[in-house]
Amino acid sequence: MNQPAPSRRHAIAGDLRDQITKGHLKAGERLPSEARLAAHYAVSTPTLRNALALLQAEGLVEKIHGSGNFVRRPLRRTTYIGGGHAPSAPASTEEVLTTTVRAINRRAHGHLTTLLKVSPRSPLTEFLCLSREGKTPHSLARIYVPRDLAPADAPEGLLTARLSDQRSPLAVVQETVSTRLPTPGEATTLRISPTLAILSITRVATDTAGRVVEAALLALPGDRANAVFITHHTAEGRRAER
Repeated sequence: MNQPAPSRRHAIAGDLRDQITKGHLKAGERLPSEARLAAHYAVSTPTLRNALALLQAEGLVEKIHGSGNFVRRPLRRTTYIGGGHAPSAPASTEEVLTTTVRAINRRAHGHLTTLLKVSPRSPLTEFLCLSREGKTPHSLARIYVPRDLAPADAPEGLLTARLSDQRSPLAVVQETVSTRLPTPGEATTLRISPTLAILSITRVATDTAGRVVEAALLALPGDRANAVFITHHTAEGRRAER
């Protein structure tokens, strides 16, 4: 049975994909303008943009506002370890991720009151954490804590330690994992296609006194992140279950 011919947008995406994988278009290289590409493939600009959107969703091309479309450099994949551990360490040949942290005073509202189990307008501190690989945004996290538990400063890389110093020992860490499309703000901040699925993780930490001490909202683009959850089954645990 004959296969149907691919649509123009899929044919264009396939040609550009082939040029990228064969190295004819190199990582970091700017593609010709959308007008030139549309003329080259004899299609309308909307059709050409739909083709580029397919490559953006695959993580092969990124569109930088005001600059154009570029062949995306391969981004290393990080692994989120269930339980709130840090992403996996990079190999020696990989570029280390850097994180910038910005603290903002907020008042609890909407879903934050539910996550943190606080009254509306309760004082919170939001830590906006953006990690980068070189100059390319990699992942985004928003961490909310009650104001009285927020450290006075949050140097890059030391936020988790500072938060731990401020609170009592944790009793429960609940994590909800889903996939969804990015919000317009997330797509702009992370420089990803609005059609690229992200791994969305909501982590809520409760201390031994039953107080919610942290709610973290993580947005990890699907082309550069994995999540692993490990359950340890010990002999002591099996005996306790009997």
